[in-house]
This record gives sequence, structure tokens and C-alpha cells, in this order.
Amino acid sequence: LGFAFIQHPSLMFEQEVKTLYNSILSDKNCSVNLKIQVLKNLQTYLQEEDTRMQQADRDWKKVSKQEDLKEMGDISSGMSSSIMQLYLKQVLEAFFHTQSSVRHFALNVIALTLNQGLIHPVQCVPYLIAMGTDPEPSMRNKADQQLVEIDKKYAGFIHMKAVAGMKMSYQVQLAINTSPKDPVRGFRHDESSNALCSHLYSMIRGNRQHRRAFLISLLNLFDDTAKTEVNMLLYIADNLACFPYQTQEEPLFIMHHIDITLSVSGSNLLQSFKESMVKDKKKERKPSSDEETESDNNSASESESEEEASKPRRLRKQVDSDSDSDEENYINAVMRCLPENSAPLIEFANVSQGILLLLMLKQHLKNLCGFSDSKIQKYSPSESAKVYDKAINRKTGVHFHPKQTLDFLRSDMANSKITEEVKRSIVKQYLD
Repeated sequence: LGFAFIQHPSLMFEQEVKTLYNSILSDKNCSVNLKIQVLKNLQTYLQEEDTRMQQADRDWKKVSKQEDLKEMGDISSGMSSSIMQLYLKQVLEAFFHTQSSVRHFALNVIALTLNQGLIHPVQCVPYLIAMGTDPEPSMRNKADQQLVEIDKKYAGFIHMKAVAGMKMSYQVQLAINTSPKDPVRGFRHDESSNALCSHLYSMIRGNRQHRRAFLISLLNLFDDTAKTEVNMLLYIADNLACFPYQTQEEPLFIMHHIDITLSVSGSNLLQSFKESMVKDKKKERKPSSDEETESDNNSASESESEEEASKPRRLRKQVDSDSDSDEENYINAVMRCLPENSAPLIEFANVSQGILLLLMLKQHLKNLCGFSDSKIQKYSPSESAKVYDKAINRKTGVHFHPKQTLDFLRSDMANSKITEEVKRSIVKQYLD
């Protein structure tokens, strides 16, 4: 079929051919060899068409004064463009295949299509960003090169599709993850520990406005209203922890916005958990409040109760003999206030992972760059860029390891049956 289509490209517009090609490319259970053959056919057609166009250009230069061969070339180019528009979506979706050979041929087809200018490049940008995280260096480099070319011709396209590209890169990593029990991580598992999307960040970081907009968009995904899945948040946090930051302004800007997010989302999260406890158990509200506060029976507001609730946990560290029993009493007090409906508990455990990851990310950046608390607090995004233009002195051996979130994902708590043990672990998380 491939050879027939090279000679007679118009056959590719036939309904039977469209159905055959698209079904082979989109069917997950279809043979890998068949997928590769379809992609090879498209690749060979584009290569032959390119050769034909180059020959037409050479001929045109020879006889340009007598005949209008350029018009003939445009007609041929128009057919190639129409053909690729038909199959483009399915070819791009092949980037998410588990087999590297399928991804390889899909990338070749897209590279040829872009080089010949057959499609508008903006629709390919997120997929190329995703392919830039491929484990194979040759494919990474090819995808990155295409992005560089697009950025030269169309400034701003990369930034416009950067977040969508990050999300797609997570889908690619999910597809090629060989051990489904292990969470997908956002850095390379080698000596460098580079962020998988480091090339994307290095392309955006030069423009301060684009860089800030990109970082804020990523941090907004951690907001409880965004409903982003936990493993994707881990993947994005990994990237944020390992991006190739060059000036102090970059990590300081992230930490500043983490503080803003935590002050809103963190307090909302704790409040919603407390409300779910007291709604169904109004009678137990007073005893639980007394047990939780211990040191202030006249606490007027729930927020004060929450503040007091954290005190005994810190004080327990100083009292060795009673520490275990105090903690048990404390957990039991909250356990008695839990509603019968366990949905809010799982919701809390899920949403709290975003908050925990932001806390861990801030601490990691602080350790990595050696910032003091006062420096972080003094930072203001509105200050002149020159103030924080100093280069970062990165510390070696500082790794991002959010243990609680990794345990949450490995134990598949989001889909776990609610046992007393699971409830207890969520209560501990709440008290921490």
C-alpha cells in the first residue's frame, strides 16, 4: 500500500484507507509492526514528496522565465498538507506508545511534516515537549531541536503551550513506566538528576515574564480546586525541584508563591477537615475540643482550637514517659469525631498531598540554594531584577525525596478500603 500511495497520493483520501490507517494507529491492541508499517509508509511518502519538490524547484530555476512550475509545486505541497492533516492526530497520539520504535517513527513523521511546513506547528508543540522527556537521547535531541526551530520562527509559541506540554510529558512517562507500582518521577535516574523538562525550562527562563507565568501556572496545579492527580503533582514537584535555575530570583519567586498558596489552601484544607468532623458529631464537639486543646478550655474559635491542637504534639517531645500515651489519646480523640461517611477522609488525604509536596519543595529549594529564612521573607517579586541576579551556589548531594507522598502512592491509599489503620494514618497526617 505504501508504494501505491507514493505514486498515487490521492488514494489516501479514500474512506477505506482513512479508516484502516487511523484504526491501526489508534487501536492500543493493534500489532506494533502494523503501527510501525503505517508510520513508515507516511514517512516514505513525505521523503519522496520532499525529493520531488526539490527536483521541481531545481527545474523551476532552469526554466523560470518560460513556465510557471512554482504553481505545480504548490499544488503538490497542498496535497501533502491535506494528507498530513488527515492523519496528524493519530500520529501524534503514537508518542504515548509503550514501544520506543513506534515513538521513533512517529517523531520522524512529525519532524518531516514540520520541516516541509505542511501544518501549523503550534498543535505539535505540547507533543514535542513530551517527547523531549523520552529516555532515548537521540529522540530527546530530535524533539528538542524541533522546539528550537519553532521558537526561532514563532516566538512565544513554546511558552503558550508549556504547561500543556508538561502534562503530556507526564502521560508519556506514565506510558513507558516499566513498573506500575512505582510512582512516575520527574527527574532522570542518573548521576545528573536533571529535571525531565529541563530543556523546556531553559528555553523559557530567558524571558522573565514568560518564566514567571509558567512557574505560577505550575504552582496553581497544586491548589485544591485544580483537582490534579497526586502522581502528576509529584512529577511536577520533581521538575520544579530539579530545574536548571541560574539566578537567585528563580527559586525565591517559587518559594514566595508557595507561601501564598499554603496560606490559603492549607488553612482551607484544615478547616474543611474540621468541619467534616463536627457536622455529623455535634454532640462530641465539646469533648473533642476539650481533649484537643487540653491547655485552654475557654477557646472561642475553631482556629484557636486548631492552634492549640498543635501544641501538645510539640510539648510531647519534651516528655519521654508520657509521649506515646499522649499521642494515642490525642489520635483517639480525633478518631471519635470522624464522620461515618469516609469520603471526606480520602478527599483530605488526596488534597493534602499537594500541600505536603509544596512544603517539601520549599524546604528542598532552601537547602539546595542555602537561603536563610530572612532572605526568603524579604524577597518581593516587584523588586528590580538586578537585586536577585546573583548566581546560585548549588549544594551537592541535596535530593528531593517527599517520603509521605511516595508512601501514599505506593500504598494506593486513594483506592484503599477504609480500615481503622487507614483512618488512623489519615488522622496522624491531619495532626502533623
